[in-house]
Amino acid sequence: MAGKKRIYSESYRREAVRLADLPDRTSADVARELGIHVGQVYNWRSQFNKLAKHQFTVADGTNYSVSEKEEIRRLKKEVERLRKERDFLKKATAYFANHDE
Repeated sequence: MAGKKRIYSESYRREAVRLADLPDRTSADVARELGIHVGQVYNWRSQFNKLAKHQFTVADGTNYSVSEKEEIRRLKKEVERLRKERDFLKKATAYFANHDE
């Protein structure tokens, strides 16, 4: 039986990595204290090391780079613009349908 996937906030992950990086601590100690698998701490450290400080972003449990985040933002803006155009056209169609008689 598969367990429920737990999503950890970025600040939680950063704190776990920070604690594991202290001279008197190990990743295994921190993982045990937090009740997570030690591999999580290693994965998070790897992610933070690969990405620049402001490039690590999480949405719905998925890590996105800055370029992916910008693309998502651009697409959301475009979707909003298209929705407004669609709503306007619906209203215009209804208006002209009622006034053509």
